[in-house]
Amino acid sequence: MIPKKYRLKNKSAFNATYKINHSRKKNGIILIAGLKKTKDIPTKAGFVVSKKTHKRAVKRNRLRRLMRESYRLLLKENNLGNSQEYISLIFIGREEALEKDFKEIKETITKLLTEI
Repeated sequence: MIPKKYRLKNKSAFNATYKINHSRKKNGIILIAGLKKTKDIPTKAGFVVSKKTHKRAVKRNRLRRLMRESYRLLLKENNLGNSQEYISLIFIGREEALEKDFKEIKETITKLLTEI
């Protein structure tokens, strides 16, 4: 589980990040980055899989868990690339990512974090 200080939870924080819309897409996962940091605060991450992606909650939760776990491992390894320059990150799972395994999801998230 990602430590509390690294989680994006408030609806207002999600909406503020969506408004900036600095995004990248790869293999069914979209990464939206918020404002650049000015203070020394940790980068927070949120994970979203819409009901439009799949009607079954089990499938949506599986994708969300895989994205969250891959981000947690990258955070533990301190291998987050340029993403630490932003206040908030939102990972959005799409239909193409539903059938991917953990290794593919982790590679995709790693590429997204280095590109942003």
